[in-house]
Amino acid sequence: MLCWMNGEFEQAEQLRISPFDHGFLYGAGFFETFRTYEGRVFLFEAHMERLRLALREYRIAMPYSDEEIAEVIQGLHVRSGGRDGYFRLNVSAGVHDIGLAPSEYTSPNVILFRKELAVVPRGTEKKAVWLETERNLPESWIRHKSHNFLNNVRGRLELPSLKELEGIFLTTDGHVAEGVTSNVFWVNAGALYTPSVETGILPGITRAFIMELGEKAGMPVHIGLFTKGEVERADEAFVSNSVQELVPLSVIGERPLSGASGVYYQKLHRLYMQAIDEMKEG
Repeated sequence: MLCWMNGEFEQAEQLRISPFDHGFLYGAGFFETFRTYEGRVFLFEAHMERLRLALREYRIAMPYSDEEIAEVIQGLHVRSGGRDGYFRLNVSAGVHDIGLAPSEYTSPNVILFRKELAVVPRGTEKKAVWLETERNLPESWIRHKSHNFLNNVRGRLELPSLKELEGIFLTTDGHVAEGVTSNVFWVNAGALYTPSVETGILPGITRAFIMELGEKAGMPVHIGLFTKGEVERADEAFVSNSVQELVPLSVIGERPLSGASGVYYQKLHRLYMQAIDEMKEG
């Protein structure tokens, strides 16, 4: 795997991080995941804005501009033979003594990982199951995409595979939250529904864009607190993230759904792909 760390392109096996990095010791670090389309990242500015919001709150410096990170992505793209890839941009707090002494982190480790995209035809369906693991509350006023990912890891352990399944978290109050690696949407009577960030979910970049697409398509968009019973009465459902785009659900719980044949799923995914095409042409 070809990577980039603190200004240098390196193979993954060459990367070294100190055990005294506070990203390792205390989970003080944040990341973004995305994919490229002809070497460009869709909604790149939104990803960087979300990352910088978390870094500012936890006083972790980011020594590289958005433009510099975009150049690194392009550099990895070219060095990988011009093939689009899966990327993870990781900013870890950096090396300090054991103990919570620093009042700010000025020397972070910044790593951009690139790996090959899994070849999954668009429209490939998944089944969704309700997880026993509850969605925990975020450490902050909103959930950041941080190194503290144990709640997701615990939920993932309930599933034999993420290839064909997605696990959906409920909150302690029984409200639908999000998937192990995704945000969740459903359609009922032509209206689009998705859980509120009040449930402790990650405010997904793709999630926000899909809500915009729903409004563009003339769909009423409802954001709130919903029970799994309300979701199981849906006509259609799908999950989303920046790498897999929109993934139709054929089943949620015990309820069969329309999956990839869903009229609204098809409409929203078509609008999503049109936006990507416009980015590539721009």
